[in-house]
Amino acid sequence: MDLVAEIRQGNVRAIARAISLIEDLEPGAESLVDALYPDTGGSLVLGVTGSPGAGKSTLVDRLITLERRRGRKVAVIAVDPSSPFSGGAILGDRLRMQSHATDPGVFIRSMASRGFLGGVAAATGDVIKVLDSAGYQSIFIETIGVGQTEITIVELSDIVLLVLMPGAGDEIQAMKAGVMEIGDVFVINKRDLPGADKLRTEVEYVLSLKSPNPAAGRGIGPAGVAANPIVMTSAFHDEGMRQLQEAIDTYRTEGERSGWLAERRRFRLERELLGMLNRKVHELMDVHIEVSKQLPAWTDSLYRHEARPYALINEQIRKFLRERRSDREN
Repeated sequence: MDLVAEIRQGNVRAIARAISLIEDLEPGAESLVDALYPDTGGSLVLGVTGSPGAGKSTLVDRLITLERRRGRKVAVIAVDPSSPFSGGAILGDRLRMQSHATDPGVFIRSMASRGFLGGVAAATGDVIKVLDSAGYQSIFIETIGVGQTEITIVELSDIVLLVLMPGAGDEIQAMKAGVMEIGDVFVINKRDLPGADKLRTEVEYVLSLKSPNPAAGRGIGPAGVAANPIVMTSAFHDEGMRQLQEAIDTYRTEGERSGWLAERRRFRLERELLGMLNRKVHELMDVHIEVSKQLPAWTDSLYRHEARPYALINEQIRKFLRERRSDREN
């Protein structure tokens, strides 16, 4: 049986092998993703992001339990910082979900960020397709930890859970528009800590100022939802989790009814295509004008003021186009 057929049947080893092929940019990875693509579109992709230490992993662990009680297959992509020694994932998040390690209906994979900005790994979008085609109905993506520039999660998820924690500077972090705009469902975790109610008030205030941006596939939420849900939880004590699951369900239902969720998914595809195009153009340029090899020399010439930045780059692009034209004529 070939790899594609095994993945469609939910073979865990085949899924793990496919993910490794994608992460390592092995030959055949792109054709594998294309072969699986017709089977995608059935999963709900939930991004879970927030500041480090907010309890994201424990929160996901509790949500997995609730989803499994419904009989849904669940997959988790836990993006960890890369080890400075091996380059691999440190696996901290995966260790917190060991209670599901023997459940055949749960697949958990740690992925190294490998220096990729945005809080997720570069291969995450393709890994989602593998898991989707394998029949996982709920796919959680847990990011490293959000900052104002780490908003790529919104380009990968149907619904983003933004997890905040009282007493850790989140009151100030919550005021940053770049962070607040990525959230759909807001989770104030560790609600038993002092300052939880104050943080909720801060979040409510910021959300009241939030303007919808439907063209970007995100906004204040689907029509019919008065505001982004704010749920108080204590994942460690397993409190508020049922309410969080209900908030997610309502948000999804209203999103499907209003067409907002379909719009978000089109936005995801658009961003994904742009990302693929940018990578392919970069690879093509690197092959034909050897960008990686010439970059140090270009940098030196700029440092010595022997060249001008835009003129240098424009000349390299013209050189690339001339060579491509010459190749076609020959």
